[in-house]
Amino acid sequence: MTLIKNNQGPLDIIGDLHGCFEELRELLVKLGYQRIITESGNLDYGFEVIHPQGRTLVFLGDLVDRGPKICAVLKFVMAMVGKGKALSVLGNHDDKLLRKLKGSNVQNKHGLEESLRQLAEERPEFSIAVCRFFDSLDSSYFLDHQKLVVAHAGMKEELQKLNLKETRQFGLFGETTGKTDELGLPVRLNWAARYSGRALVVYGHTPVAEAEWFNRTIDIDTGCVFGGKLTALRYPERDLVDVPAHAIYCQPARQFLAETAQKPGLLKI
Repeated sequence: MTLIKNNQGPLDIIGDLHGCFEELRELLVKLGYQRIITESGNLDYGFEVIHPQGRTLVFLGDLVDRGPKICAVLKFVMAMVGKGKALSVLGNHDDKLLRKLKGSNVQNKHGLEESLRQLAEERPEFSIAVCRFFDSLDSSYFLDHQKLVVAHAGMKEELQKLNLKETRQFGLFGETTGKTDELGLPVRLNWAARYSGRALVVYGHTPVAEAEWFNRTIDIDTGCVFGGKLTALRYPERDLVDVPAHAIYCQPARQFLAETAQKPGLLKI
């Protein structure tokens, strides 16, 4: 289901995090956010930021799996969304973790095992809170009076404004053939090449070396967890802001970078 929200912005839309918390901190500094809470608590988890221009953060899902600080990412995003200062869509990795925590028989691979390992170091109540949080999210949202779609894996025009299971699935996984390739990965179709809708569509899910506009769509998953970078899109300005990954935390199934990113100096927030 696509929820319609009339948030006009200004927004800072951030690509797939996959537990890359230190890079998120650097990106927030570069975007101009300021830390305003340091005391830990049940709601804020000790970390909240605010922008002097009143900007709102939007996360494109896949908060979990693969990366080094999954719980830190979850605590921050959950706190910001809980206080009404951010939005987050549900990614396919988030959905898989949710199903696992609810007892479904899903395979512990593609980074899920790392999420489970890190969650096991937290109190049991935290996993319950994560389930509630993921249950509250959708895979796509309309924003700015339907001028903007944010979705984890994109959203083709004919599914926009529809309240269908197919809409939710497209938001989670994009468009696939139903077949797998030689690596066991879903064969994906390039829905953006055929997109002609009026709404801008900002999404992630498929890592790319550089974020580029294509038919009023843009994929801003620039593979931070794979050694790429973490990218944000400022809306309505349409400016791209990014920071390089500190390391290759996980080897991608397919190579998408020409060279490995170098570790930058850490900015404190």
